[in-house]
Amino acid sequence: MGKDSKKHLVGQPVFKQIIQMLPRDKFDLLVRKYESDRYYKTFSSWDELVTLLFGIFSRCDSMGELCDGMRALGGKLNYLGMSCSPAKSTAGDGLRNRNEDFFKQVYQMLIEHFQPTLSVSRKEDVKFDSFYAFDSTTITLFTDVMKGVGRNPKGDGKKKGGLKVHLLTDVHTDSAKFARISEAKMHDKKFLSKLSLPAGSMVTMDRAYNFYKQFARWMVEGVSFVTRQKKNAKVEVVETLYLSPQTDKANKKKACVLMEEHIHFTYKDGKEQKPLCLRRVTYKDEKDRKYQFITNNWDITAEEVALIYKYRWTIELVFKKLKQNFQLRFFYSDTENGIKTQIWCTLIAHLLLNVIRRLSKTKKAFSKLAALIQIHLISHLDIIWVVTEARRAYVKRTKSRNKSPAATQLSLF
Repeated sequence: MGKDSKKHLVGQPVFKQIIQMLPRDKFDLLVRKYESDRYYKTFSSWDELVTLLFGIFSRCDSMGELCDGMRALGGKLNYLGMSCSPAKSTAGDGLRNRNEDFFKQVYQMLIEHFQPTLSVSRKEDVKFDSFYAFDSTTITLFTDVMKGVGRNPKGDGKKKGGLKVHLLTDVHTDSAKFARISEAKMHDKKFLSKLSLPAGSMVTMDRAYNFYKQFARWMVEGVSFVTRQKKNAKVEVVETLYLSPQTDKANKKKACVLMEEHIHFTYKDGKEQKPLCLRRVTYKDEKDRKYQFITNNWDITAEEVALIYKYRWTIELVFKKLKQNFQLRFFYSDTENGIKTQIWCTLIAHLLLNVIRRLSKTKKAFSKLAALIQIHLISHLDIIWVVTEARRAYVKRTKSRNKSPAATQLSLF
């Protein structure tokens, strides 16, 4: 194998190129607005963000491992705007005391900043320009600092803690638009009222979010939704709009709409009982599984209702990327503030990798991209070349440099 003559070396390591993507001017405005550096002399908000991103991208398991790893970099820290590696106690104090709400605001700022870059793609088979999916994922904590879910352990066992990350993602761009962190015991539907969706948008979610009062508000605000009906829901069927004729066995494996109905739910608004008029679509997929979807949109076809709910799976893929490619099993702090701060920085890291993926126009899997960044984090290579062309850096030789032993022996005679 012969090495390519072009080294693709640059004057800054890959990690510095990632950090340069962050708008420092907007970051400093948030620092002044929230006074996040008011009580810190040696460990600024920028230092904390850079330190945590280094640990997240390099997948360090502990704060000690993170600080020792940065200390070994020596003079390379000046690329990152840091004079020295933070001490373990200093970094731990920052995680414990600096308000996690500041990093939440940083994340929201970055979503808006990178929106033009991420909004170039869209799902062509969905007519809604604003198309969102909403769901949550549970992260287990081996501490009781935040209340988890499940039964209390027997005997002297210790109940695990847990938190939930609630995300609203843009299905077109596969990026988050809204995020909240709560205790794992918090019911999901309470966060629907915190969403601010534009008129004319579409949101899809699982049946755990059946919140009829919020559905009624969305109907007034002009927001469409698609979700599944709960099995124990009390429904009044007003009219059957469509009923599929009986099909033979040959069409059993074919996806189709079985029924379309006009239904009424009843919800409580204060002391008053109010009706909620919705549309129900009964759908059968290729594996002969039946689903009941409810929606407030009467303009789209029944097949489009099923397709929109199918796109809800994209948010599950986002959670899969977060859990498989970032260190969410080990936390650098055992305090609630520190744990939430690390979650926000993990979401920032996920956003930055999505931006790199979009800029490089690569078709590599997200897991491969994260692995390449981890391997070349301190290499002085162009980040776009690492992501797109690294596999092509070696070319096949036409002639062997060393002769085989048999050929060498024959040459002696």
